[in-house]
Amino acid sequence: MGDATNNHSTEPVVVVTGFGPFGHHKINASWEAVKMLHQLDTENDLKIKLVTLEIPVEYNFVESEIPKIWDKYQPELVVHVGVSSVASAITLETQAHKSGYKQADISERLPTLGSNCLCDEECLTTKLDVPAISLSVTLNEGLPVCVSKDAGRYLCEFSYFTSLSRDESRAIFIHVPELNKPYSASDLAKGIKGVIREILVRRKQN
Repeated sequence: MGDATNNHSTEPVVVVTGFGPFGHHKINASWEAVKMLHQLDTENDLKIKLVTLEIPVEYNFVESEIPKIWDKYQPELVVHVGVSSVASAITLETQAHKSGYKQADISERLPTLGSNCLCDEECLTTKLDVPAISLSVTLNEGLPVCVSKDAGRYLCEFSYFTSLSRDESRAIFIHVPELNKPYSASDLAKGIKGVIREILVRRKQN
C-alpha cells in the first residue's frame, strides 16, 4: 500500500485510494489517476494534506485496513477511486450494499463482513449532494461527471460500504473509465481533483 504525504499539520487530511491490478486491468486506471494528483499540486491548490494509497483488490485487506486508515488519519474526506469497464465518464457513486458480493477477489476469496463492519444496515447512502457536485464539476472542469446508484458489487462497492459505515458525510466513491477511453490519467486526475475541491467547498459552507 503506497502512501505519499507531506507534513502539513494544520491542513485537513484528504485520503484518496486507487486499486491495484486485477483481471484484465494489468494497469489500473484508478491508481494511475490517483498518483497524478500530486503532480497537479493538489495539496497546495486545495490547502490539504493529501494521502494517496494503493489498495489491493482483496476483500480481507479492505475490511481490515480501511478502518485503520480512518483511525490513523482522521480524514476530512475519504475518496475511493476504482476503474469501470462500462464507464464512459467520471462517475460518482451514491450508495453501497453490505451483502450480495459473489465475485471472488484476486485471492479467490469472498468477503466475510466481520467485526470491522460498524453497522447493521444493508444499504448506505452518502450524505454528500452528489448530483449537485456532479453538475458543478462538469461545468467547472469541462469534463463530464455522471451519477450512479450501482457501484458494481465488487471491491469498489465493498470499499465504499466500509467507509460509509464510518461516516456517510465524509466518503465518496468515484468510478473512472479505462485509460485513454477517452481520458488520460491526467484528465481523470483533474476530474478527481475537481470533485475533491467541490466537496471541500460545500463542507465549509455547511
